[in-house]
Amino acid sequence: MATLRKIRRDSKHRLLRAGESIRADGKYQFKYYVGDKAKFVYSWRLEPTDKLPAGKKATPSLRELEKQIGRDIESQLDPQKLNLTVVEITERYLSTKTGSRPSTVANYNFVMNILKNEEFGAKKISHIKTSDAKLFLIKLQKDGRGYSTVKTVRGILRPAFQMAVDDDILNKNPFGFQLAGVVVNDSVTREAISREDMRRFLKFVHDDNCYCKYYEAIYILFHTGLRISEFCGLTLKDIDLQKKVLNIDHQLQRTSDSTYHIEPTKTKAGTRKLPLTDDVVGCFRAIIEDREPPKRERIIDGYAGFLYYDKNGMPLVAMHWEHRLKHMVNRYNEIYRLQMPSITPHVCRHTYCSNMAKAGMNPKTLQYLMGHSEIGVTMNTYTHLGLEDAQDELRRMEELNAARKELDKTQGERTVSKAVFRVG
Repeated sequence: MATLRKIRRDSKHRLLRAGESIRADGKYQFKYYVGDKAKFVYSWRLEPTDKLPAGKKATPSLRELEKQIGRDIESQLDPQKLNLTVVEITERYLSTKTGSRPSTVANYNFVMNILKNEEFGAKKISHIKTSDAKLFLIKLQKDGRGYSTVKTVRGILRPAFQMAVDDDILNKNPFGFQLAGVVVNDSVTREAISREDMRRFLKFVHDDNCYCKYYEAIYILFHTGLRISEFCGLTLKDIDLQKKVLNIDHQLQRTSDSTYHIEPTKTKAGTRKLPLTDDVVGCFRAIIEDREPPKRERIIDGYAGFLYYDKNGMPLVAMHWEHRLKHMVNRYNEIYRLQMPSITPHVCRHTYCSNMAKAGMNPKTLQYLMGHSEIGVTMNTYTHLGLEDAQDELRRMEELNAARKELDKTQGERTVSKAVFRVG
Protein backbone atom coordinates (compact mmCIF):
# COMPACT_ATOMS: atom_id res chain seq x y z
CA MET A 1 0.00 0.00 0.00
CA ALA A 2 1.32 3.42 -0.91
CA THR A 3 2.38 5.60 1.99
CA LEU A 4 0.60 8.93 2.22
CA ARG A 5 2.86 11.96 2.76
CA LYS A 6 2.15 13.64 6.06
CA ILE A 7 0.47 16.99 5.65
CA ARG A 8 2.58 19.65 7.28
CA ARG A 9 1.54 23.20 8.10
CA ASP A 10 3.22 26.24 9.59
CA SER A 11 1.99 28.27 12.58
CA LYS A 12 -0.43 30.09 10.29
CA HIS A 13 -1.89 26.75 9.16
CA ARG A 14 -0.45 27.16 5.62
CA LEU A 15 0.45 24.01 3.73
CA LEU A 16 4.17 23.38 3.39
CA ARG A 17 5.36 22.08 0.04
CA ALA A 18 7.76 19.23 -0.57
CA GLY A 19 11.22 20.24 0.62
CA GLU A 20 9.89 23.01 2.89
CA SER A 21 10.19 22.80 6.68
CA ILE A 22 10.51 24.93 9.80
CA ARG A 23 13.59 24.84 11.97
CA ALA A 24 13.47 24.89 15.78
CA ASP A 25 14.28 28.61 15.81
CA GLY A 26 11.26 29.33 13.59
CA LYS A 27 13.21 29.91 10.38
CA TYR A 28 11.83 28.48 7.14
CA GLN A 29 14.04 26.06 5.27
CA PHE A 30 13.98 24.61 1.75
CA LYS A 31 15.98 21.52 0.83
CA TYR A 32 16.85 20.78 -2.84
CA TYR A 33 19.41 18.77 -4.79
CA VAL A 34 22.00 19.59 -7.42
CA GLY A 35 22.94 16.20 -8.73
CA ASP A 36 23.31 14.00 -5.66
CA LYS A 37 24.30 16.86 -3.36
CA ALA A 38 21.72 18.37 -0.98
CA LYS A 39 21.57 22.15 -0.68
CA PHE A 40 19.55 24.50 1.58
CA VAL A 41 18.19 28.03 1.57
CA TYR A 42 16.64 29.84 4.54
CA SER A 43 14.31 32.73 5.25
CA TRP A 44 12.31 34.15 8.15
CA ARG A 45 9.33 34.57 5.81
CA LEU A 46 7.44 31.99 3.78
CA GLU A 47 5.69 34.44 1.45
CA PRO A 48 6.78 37.94 0.38
CA THR A 49 3.77 39.44 2.22
CA ASP A 50 4.79 37.96 5.57
CA LYS A 51 5.87 40.36 8.31
CA LEU A 52 9.56 40.19 9.14
CA PRO A 53 10.23 39.25 12.79
CA ALA A 54 11.62 42.08 14.88
CA GLY A 55 15.36 42.48 14.72
CA LYS A 56 15.78 40.15 11.70
CA LYS A 57 17.56 41.22 8.49
CA ALA A 58 15.34 41.54 5.43
CA THR A 59 15.94 38.82 2.84
CA PRO A 60 13.82 37.34 0.04
CA SER A 61 11.04 35.06 1.25
CA LEU A 62 11.53 31.29 1.04
CA ARG A 63 9.24 30.91 -1.93
CA GLU A 64 10.98 33.76 -3.77
CA LEU A 65 14.21 31.88 -3.19
CA GLU A 66 12.60 28.68 -4.48
CA LYS A 67 11.67 30.42 -7.75
CA GLN A 68 15.20 31.72 -8.14
CA ILE A 69 16.60 28.27 -7.46
CA GLY A 70 14.28 26.81 -10.08
CA ARG A 71 15.51 29.28 -12.70
CA ASP A 72 19.14 28.68 -11.82
CA ILE A 73 18.80 24.91 -11.87
CA GLU A 74 16.92 25.02 -15.17
CA SER A 75 19.45 27.25 -16.88
CA GLN A 76 22.61 26.04 -15.15
CA LEU A 77 24.44 29.01 -16.59
CA ASP A 78 28.21 28.93 -16.68
CA PRO A 79 29.30 32.11 -14.86
CA GLN A 80 32.77 32.05 -16.44
CA LYS A 81 31.46 31.91 -19.99
CA LEU A 82 29.05 34.75 -19.35
CA ASN A 83 32.05 37.05 -19.80
CA LEU A 84 32.52 35.98 -23.43
CA THR A 85 32.28 38.88 -25.89
CA VAL A 86 30.23 38.95 -29.09
CA VAL A 87 33.41 38.50 -31.13
CA GLU A 88 34.51 35.55 -28.99
CA ILE A 89 31.17 33.70 -29.15
CA THR A 90 31.05 34.26 -32.91
CA GLU A 91 34.58 32.91 -33.32
CA ARG A 92 33.59 29.96 -31.14
CA TYR A 93 30.59 29.29 -33.38
CA LEU A 94 32.53 29.62 -36.64
CA SER A 95 35.17 27.20 -35.37
CA THR A 96 32.47 24.51 -35.50
CA LYS A 97 31.79 25.16 -39.21
CA THR A 98 34.37 22.81 -40.66
CA GLY A 99 34.48 21.80 -44.30
CA SER A 100 33.00 25.10 -45.53
CA ARG A 101 33.59 26.25 -49.08
CA PRO A 102 36.30 28.90 -49.58
CA SER A 103 33.65 31.42 -50.63
CA THR A 104 31.73 30.69 -47.43
CA VAL A 105 34.89 31.08 -45.33
CA ALA A 106 35.51 34.43 -47.02
CA ASN A 107 32.00 35.45 -46.03
CA TYR A 108 32.68 34.47 -42.42
CA ASN A 109 35.86 36.56 -42.39
CA PHE A 110 33.93 39.50 -43.80
CA VAL A 111 31.47 39.38 -40.91
CA MET A 112 34.24 38.96 -38.32
CA ASN A 113 36.01 42.06 -39.62
CA ILE A 114 32.79 44.04 -39.19
CA LEU A 115 32.32 42.83 -35.60
CA LYS A 116 35.94 43.53 -34.65
CA ASN A 117 35.56 47.13 -35.81
CA GLU A 118 32.27 47.73 -33.98
CA GLU A 119 31.84 48.51 -30.27
CA PHE A 120 29.08 45.91 -30.25
CA GLY A 121 31.66 43.19 -30.90
CA ALA A 122 33.46 43.90 -27.62
CA LYS A 123 30.32 43.71 -25.46
CA LYS A 124 29.75 40.77 -23.14
CA ILE A 125 27.09 38.43 -24.48
CA SER A 126 25.39 38.38 -21.06
CA HIS A 127 24.74 42.12 -21.42
CA ILE A 128 23.11 41.90 -24.88
CA LYS A 129 19.35 42.36 -24.85
CA THR A 130 17.00 41.97 -27.80
CA SER A 131 16.77 45.74 -28.14
CA ASP A 132 20.60 45.94 -28.25
CA ALA A 133 20.68 43.40 -31.07
CA LYS A 134 18.06 45.32 -33.07
CA LEU A 135 19.79 48.66 -32.55
CA PHE A 136 23.09 47.18 -33.72
CA LEU A 137 21.58 46.02 -37.03
CA ILE A 138 19.87 49.39 -37.46
CA LYS A 139 23.22 51.13 -36.87
CA LEU A 140 24.89 49.01 -39.55
CA GLN A 141 22.29 50.08 -42.10
CA LYS A 142 22.50 53.74 -41.05
CA ASP A 143 26.28 53.54 -41.49
CA GLY A 144 25.78 52.60 -45.13
CA ARG A 145 25.76 48.82 -45.00
CA GLY A 146 23.39 47.30 -47.51
CA TYR A 147 20.44 45.15 -46.56
CA SER A 148 22.18 42.01 -47.81
CA THR A 149 25.19 42.74 -45.58
CA VAL A 150 22.99 43.34 -42.52
CA LYS A 151 21.14 40.11 -43.30
CA THR A 152 24.44 38.24 -43.57
CA VAL A 153 25.71 39.60 -40.22
CA ARG A 154 22.48 38.63 -38.51
CA GLY A 155 22.58 35.25 -40.26
CA ILE A 156 25.80 34.46 -38.38
CA LEU A 157 25.06 36.16 -35.05
CA ARG A 158 21.70 34.41 -34.65
CA PRO A 159 23.09 30.84 -34.68
CA ALA A 160 26.15 31.97 -32.70
CA PHE A 161 23.96 33.21 -29.84
CA GLN A 162 21.72 30.16 -30.20
CA MET A 163 24.78 28.01 -29.63
CA ALA A 164 25.35 29.97 -26.40
CA VAL A 165 21.78 29.14 -25.38
CA ASP A 166 22.22 25.46 -26.27
CA ASP A 167 25.48 25.37 -24.29
CA ASP A 168 23.70 26.78 -21.22
CA ILE A 169 25.68 30.02 -21.36
CA LEU A 170 22.58 32.17 -21.99
CA ASN A 171 18.90 31.80 -21.25
CA LYS A 172 17.62 33.54 -24.38
CA ASN A 173 18.80 34.34 -27.88
CA PRO A 174 18.65 38.15 -28.34
CA PHE A 175 18.75 37.67 -32.14
CA GLY A 176 15.69 35.43 -32.21
CA PHE A 177 13.51 38.09 -33.89
CA GLN A 178 12.42 38.43 -37.50
CA LEU A 179 14.48 40.87 -39.56
CA ALA A 180 11.43 42.36 -41.28
CA GLY A 181 10.35 45.53 -39.54
CA VAL A 182 13.74 46.10 -37.91
CA VAL A 183 15.76 47.22 -40.93
CA VAL A 184 14.54 48.41 -44.32
CA ASN A 185 14.92 46.01 -47.23
CA ASP A 186 16.36 48.52 -49.71
CA SER A 187 17.88 45.86 -51.96
CA VAL A 188 16.96 46.05 -55.62
CA THR A 189 14.69 43.22 -56.70
CA ARG A 190 16.25 41.39 -59.61
CA GLU A 191 13.30 41.14 -61.95
CA ALA A 192 13.22 39.60 -65.37
CA ILE A 193 13.20 41.96 -68.33
CA SER A 194 10.65 41.74 -71.11
CA ARG A 195 11.22 39.78 -74.31
CA GLU A 196 11.29 43.05 -76.23
CA ASP A 197 13.95 44.54 -73.92
CA MET A 198 16.00 41.36 -74.22
CA ARG A 199 15.75 41.47 -78.02
CA ARG A 200 16.74 45.15 -78.16
CA PHE A 201 19.64 44.66 -75.75
CA LEU A 202 21.03 41.64 -77.59
CA LYS A 203 20.85 43.51 -80.90
CA PHE A 204 22.71 46.43 -79.34
CA VAL A 205 25.48 44.14 -78.02
CA HIS A 206 25.69 42.36 -81.39
CA ASP A 207 26.08 45.61 -83.35
CA ASP A 208 28.37 47.46 -80.91
CA ASN A 209 32.02 47.59 -82.01
CA CYS A 210 33.28 47.29 -78.43
CA TYR A 211 30.89 44.79 -76.85
CA CYS A 212 30.17 42.54 -79.83
CA LYS A 213 32.90 40.12 -78.68
CA TYR A 214 30.70 39.26 -75.69
CA TYR A 215 27.50 38.77 -77.68
CA GLU A 216 27.58 34.96 -77.64
CA ALA A 217 28.18 34.85 -73.89
CA ILE A 218 25.28 37.21 -73.14
CA TYR A 219 23.03 35.27 -75.54
CA ILE A 220 23.89 32.02 -73.74
CA LEU A 221 23.09 33.52 -70.32
CA PHE A 222 19.68 34.68 -71.59
CA HIS A 223 18.88 31.32 -73.21
CA THR A 224 20.17 28.69 -70.77
CA GLY A 225 19.48 30.10 -67.30
CA LEU A 226 23.01 29.24 -66.18
CA ARG A 227 24.24 30.67 -62.90
CA ILE A 228 27.11 33.00 -63.72
CA SER A 229 29.53 30.98 -61.57
CA GLU A 230 28.50 27.87 -63.54
CA PHE A 231 29.14 29.65 -66.82
CA CYS A 232 32.54 30.93 -65.64
CA GLY A 233 33.50 27.42 -64.57
CA LEU A 234 32.77 25.85 -67.97
CA THR A 235 35.73 24.23 -69.70
CA LEU A 236 36.08 22.81 -73.21
CA LYS A 237 35.45 19.27 -71.99
CA ASP A 238 32.09 20.33 -70.48
CA ILE A 239 30.68 21.28 -73.91
CA ASP A 240 29.56 18.51 -76.27
CA LEU A 241 28.65 20.23 -79.53
CA GLN A 242 27.87 16.93 -81.28
CA LYS A 243 25.36 15.69 -78.72
CA LYS A 244 24.25 19.27 -77.93
CA VAL A 245 24.69 18.75 -74.20
CA LEU A 246 26.29 20.90 -71.51
CA ASN A 247 27.74 19.27 -68.40
CA ILE A 248 27.26 21.28 -65.20
CA ASP A 249 28.97 19.77 -62.15
CA HIS A 250 31.09 22.61 -60.73
CA GLN A 251 31.44 26.38 -60.50
CA LEU A 252 34.30 28.87 -60.46
CA GLN A 253 34.63 31.27 -57.53
CA ARG A 254 37.13 33.96 -56.61
CA THR A 255 37.38 35.05 -52.97
CA SER A 256 38.14 38.55 -51.71
CA ASP A 257 41.85 37.73 -51.46
CA SER A 258 41.86 37.00 -55.24
CA THR A 259 42.17 33.27 -54.74
CA TYR A 260 40.46 31.12 -57.38
CA HIS A 261 38.56 27.98 -56.41
CA ILE A 262 36.54 25.28 -58.10
CA GLU A 263 33.55 24.43 -55.96
CA PRO A 264 30.62 22.01 -56.31
CA THR A 265 27.41 23.41 -57.73
CA LYS A 266 25.33 25.55 -55.41
CA THR A 267 22.97 22.66 -54.73
CA LYS A 268 22.89 18.95 -55.53
CA ALA A 269 20.18 19.76 -58.05
CA GLY A 270 22.64 22.18 -59.66
CA THR A 271 24.63 19.22 -60.96
CA ARG A 272 22.85 18.50 -64.22
CA LYS A 273 23.19 18.02 -67.97
CA LEU A 274 21.58 20.71 -70.07
CA PRO A 275 20.22 20.06 -73.56
CA LEU A 276 21.23 22.86 -75.92
CA THR A 277 19.24 24.45 -78.72
CA ASP A 278 20.85 24.91 -82.12
CA ASP A 279 21.32 28.66 -81.64
CA VAL A 280 23.06 28.14 -78.27
CA VAL A 281 25.26 25.44 -79.83
CA GLY A 282 26.20 27.98 -82.50
CA CYS A 283 27.17 30.50 -79.83
CA PHE A 284 29.39 27.99 -78.02
CA ARG A 285 31.00 27.01 -81.32
CA ALA A 286 31.78 30.67 -82.08
CA ILE A 287 33.25 31.19 -78.59
CA ILE A 288 35.48 28.12 -78.94
CA GLU A 289 36.66 29.15 -82.42
CA ASP A 290 37.48 32.70 -81.31
CA ARG A 291 38.93 31.62 -77.96
CA GLU A 292 42.30 33.17 -77.15
CA PRO A 293 43.82 31.17 -74.31
CA PRO A 294 46.92 32.44 -72.49
CA LYS A 295 50.32 31.08 -73.46
CA ARG A 296 50.12 28.83 -70.45
CA GLU A 297 46.73 27.39 -69.58
CA ARG A 298 45.80 28.11 -65.97
CA ILE A 299 44.94 25.02 -63.98
CA ILE A 300 42.60 25.67 -61.06
CA ASP A 301 41.97 22.74 -58.76
CA GLY A 302 42.60 20.38 -61.67
CA TYR A 303 40.42 22.27 -64.18
CA ALA A 304 41.74 23.95 -67.34
CA GLY A 305 40.43 25.12 -70.71
CA PHE A 306 38.13 27.95 -69.54
CA LEU A 307 36.28 29.99 -72.16
CA TYR A 308 37.25 33.56 -71.25
CA TYR A 309 40.38 35.06 -69.69
CA ASP A 310 41.36 38.47 -68.33
CA LYS A 311 44.50 40.42 -69.26
CA ASN A 312 46.47 38.52 -66.62
CA GLY A 313 45.62 35.18 -68.13
CA MET A 314 43.14 34.25 -65.40
CA PRO A 315 39.62 33.02 -66.19
CA LEU A 316 36.82 35.55 -65.94
CA VAL A 317 34.65 35.35 -62.82
CA ALA A 318 31.19 36.64 -61.89
CA MET A 319 32.43 40.13 -61.03
CA HIS A 320 33.85 40.61 -64.53
CA TRP A 321 30.51 39.84 -66.18
CA GLU A 322 28.60 42.00 -63.70
CA HIS A 323 30.83 44.96 -64.57
CA ARG A 324 30.62 44.30 -68.30
CA LEU A 325 26.83 44.13 -68.26
CA LYS A 326 26.64 47.31 -66.22
CA HIS A 327 28.85 49.13 -68.75
CA MET A 328 26.77 47.77 -71.63
CA VAL A 329 23.51 49.01 -70.11
CA ASN A 330 25.04 52.42 -69.31
CA ARG A 331 26.29 52.73 -72.89
CA TYR A 332 22.88 51.73 -74.25
CA ASN A 333 21.10 54.31 -72.09
CA GLU A 334 23.49 57.03 -73.27
CA ILE A 335 22.45 56.37 -76.87
CA TYR A 336 18.74 55.60 -76.73
CA ARG A 337 15.88 57.61 -75.24
CA LEU A 338 13.96 54.47 -74.26
CA GLN A 339 16.00 53.36 -71.27
CA MET A 340 17.10 49.81 -70.54
CA PRO A 341 16.51 48.51 -66.98
CA SER A 342 19.36 47.14 -64.90
CA ILE A 343 20.72 43.86 -66.25
CA THR A 344 22.90 41.51 -64.21
CA PRO A 345 23.85 37.88 -64.80
CA HIS A 346 21.08 36.88 -62.41
CA VAL A 347 18.58 39.01 -64.36
CA CYS A 348 19.56 37.00 -67.44
CA ARG A 349 18.91 33.78 -65.52
CA HIS A 350 15.61 35.04 -64.14
CA THR A 351 14.54 36.22 -67.59
CA TYR A 352 15.16 32.75 -69.02
CA CYS A 353 13.10 31.18 -66.26
CA SER A 354 10.25 33.65 -66.77
CA ASN A 355 10.27 33.16 -70.55
CA MET A 356 10.06 29.39 -70.16
CA ALA A 357 7.25 29.75 -67.63
CA LYS A 358 5.33 32.06 -69.97
CA ALA A 359 5.81 29.56 -72.79
CA GLY A 360 4.01 26.94 -70.69
CA MET A 361 6.97 24.71 -69.81
CA ASN A 362 6.25 22.02 -67.24
CA PRO A 363 7.39 23.39 -63.84
CA LYS A 364 9.27 20.17 -62.98
CA THR A 365 11.18 20.37 -66.26
CA LEU A 366 11.97 24.02 -65.60
CA GLN A 367 13.10 23.14 -62.06
CA TYR A 368 15.59 20.67 -63.53
CA LEU A 369 16.92 23.10 -66.13
CA MET A 370 17.38 25.83 -63.52
CA GLY A 371 19.04 23.50 -61.03
CA HIS A 372 16.58 24.42 -58.26
CA SER A 373 16.48 22.14 -55.21
CA GLU A 374 12.88 23.04 -54.39
CA ILE A 375 9.96 23.37 -56.80
CA GLY A 376 8.80 26.36 -54.75
CA VAL A 377 11.79 28.38 -55.94
CA THR A 378 10.82 27.68 -59.54
CA MET A 379 7.14 28.34 -58.92
CA ASN A 380 7.95 31.76 -57.49
CA THR A 381 8.81 32.76 -61.04
CA TYR A 382 5.16 32.39 -61.94
CA THR A 383 4.21 34.96 -59.32
CA HIS A 384 6.12 37.55 -61.34
CA LEU A 385 3.82 37.13 -64.30
CA GLY A 386 1.61 40.17 -64.82
CA LEU A 387 -1.68 41.18 -66.41
CA GLU A 388 -0.44 40.82 -69.97
CA ASP A 389 0.81 37.32 -69.24
CA ALA A 390 -2.56 36.40 -67.73
CA GLN A 391 -4.38 37.84 -70.75
CA ASP A 392 -2.14 35.89 -73.14
CA GLU A 393 -2.75 32.67 -71.21
CA LEU A 394 -6.53 33.17 -71.21
CA ARG A 395 -6.44 33.93 -74.93
CA ARG A 396 -4.43 30.76 -75.54
CA MET A 397 -6.88 28.68 -73.48
CA GLU A 398 -9.85 30.16 -75.36
CA GLU A 399 -8.26 29.26 -78.70
CA LEU A 400 -7.54 25.75 -77.44
CA ASN A 401 -11.13 25.27 -76.25
CA ALA A 402 -12.48 26.60 -79.56
CA ALA A 403 -10.29 24.13 -81.46
CA ARG A 404 -11.52 21.27 -79.29
CA LYS A 405 -15.17 22.23 -79.85
CA GLU A 406 -14.61 22.37 -83.59
CA LEU A 407 -12.94 18.97 -83.50
CA ASP A 408 -15.81 17.48 -81.47
CA LYS A 409 -18.32 18.97 -83.93
CA THR A 410 -16.47 17.51 -86.90
CA GLN A 411 -16.27 14.08 -85.32
CA GLY A 412 -19.98 14.18 -84.47
CA GLU A 413 -20.95 14.79 -88.09
CA ARG A 414 -19.07 11.73 -89.34
CA THR A 415 -21.21 8.76 -90.29
CA VAL A 416 -20.16 5.44 -88.95
CA SER A 417 -20.58 2.68 -91.53
CA LYS A 418 -21.91 -0.61 -90.30
CA ALA A 419 -21.26 -3.92 -91.95
CA VAL A 420 -24.36 -5.92 -92.85
CA PHE A 421 -24.05 -9.62 -92.36
CA ARG A 422 -26.30 -11.96 -94.33
CA VAL A 423 -26.94 -15.57 -93.54
CA GLY A 424 -26.64 -17.60 -96.73
